[in-house]
Amino acid sequence: MNRIILNETSYHGAGAVKAITAELSARGLKRPVVFSDPDLVKFGVTKKVTALLEKAKVQYTLFCDIKPNPTIQNVKNGVKAFKAAKADSIIAIGGGSSMDTAKAVGIIAANPKFADVRSLEGVAPTKNPSKPILAVPTTAGTAAEVTINYVITDVEKKRKFVCVDPHDIPVVAFVDPDMMSSMPKSLTAFTGMDALTHAIEGFITKAACPMTDMLHLEAIRLISHSLRDAVANKPSGREGMALGQYIAGMGFSNVGLGIDHAMAHGLSALYDMPHGKACAILLPVAMKFNAPKTGDKYRKIAVAMGVRNAEKLPLAAARKAAIAAVEKLAADVGIPSDLKGVLKKEDVRFLAESAYADACRPGNPRDVDVKAIEKLYRSLI
Repeated sequence: MNRIILNETSYHGAGAVKAITAELSARGLKRPVVFSDPDLVKFGVTKKVTALLEKAKVQYTLFCDIKPNPTIQNVKNGVKAFKAAKADSIIAIGGGSSMDTAKAVGIIAANPKFADVRSLEGVAPTKNPSKPILAVPTTAGTAAEVTINYVITDVEKKRKFVCVDPHDIPVVAFVDPDMMSSMPKSLTAFTGMDALTHAIEGFITKAACPMTDMLHLEAIRLISHSLRDAVANKPSGREGMALGQYIAGMGFSNVGLGIDHAMAHGLSALYDMPHGKACAILLPVAMKFNAPKTGDKYRKIAVAMGVRNAEKLPLAAARKAAIAAVEKLAADVGIPSDLKGVLKKEDVRFLAESAYADACRPGNPRDVDVKAIEKLYRSLI
């Protein structure tokens, strides 16, 4: 049996965000708190949404105490801000950081017994749906606007923890490529490769099913054909990435991920490395490790990425072609090929143990232990 959970409503395409005030009105929501990170506020991206709220005379408050890798304290501060505003909803504007913070706050506001934040790790037994979240992504990568997952950093323990909760999914998503047009090249590349990692890991995970396979293959096709143009800030590339990352989210949110994400979480927590960058560097390594347990799926990945004659290649060659296509795309958009100068040898054991304990690891198609994860990290030094 497979369970599929998606938004109640989603809007797609240029100008989609203009529907936000109508959705607030239709749902009887009158006092939202806008969650957005400081840079988006500084550079006027958040204003594209708050101007619509002001025009419609919607009373809102702004919360921007959000870090790139949101912390337990960010969440606790967000809960205080939500209560102080006597809010009835959240509008999350940004990438995974804004939306993950909003999800945790929305869940705690509706389920106060989880106020310590750490108790949300894994599949927490929350009883009430989150306070309504309306999500406006400004990056094409995390797909947090359509997933039941969020990730919080525990600064004290130097680790990230994954929370999986059907109650946290935003009720409405506004996937508007115009909101993504101000992303710098590096962020576009990192988040885009994160989306590709979602699609590939979701496609090969142990829980994959025919419905999510369909979604992931289309996401791989869209992302691999759109990311280079998105980095060049071409409208067609932005549009393709906005849709591709969302479709990937529709899939992986319901079947899980694997060791790439399990290993990437530790790199972000320990070195404050952008999550998408970590995922991108690890992707070829994880694919090589997992290849023996993926059947014919790498051939399908190669076909989706446009590899010529991939259908006719021997299985081993098709697998190598899929990995080579990923490596080429990563190189074309400026992703480093290793972790030299970042990963410290003395941290490898800690990172491997953290990755093994991560909620994403059990979904990996090939069983793995701490020693094997250590070896994967060391291969990148």
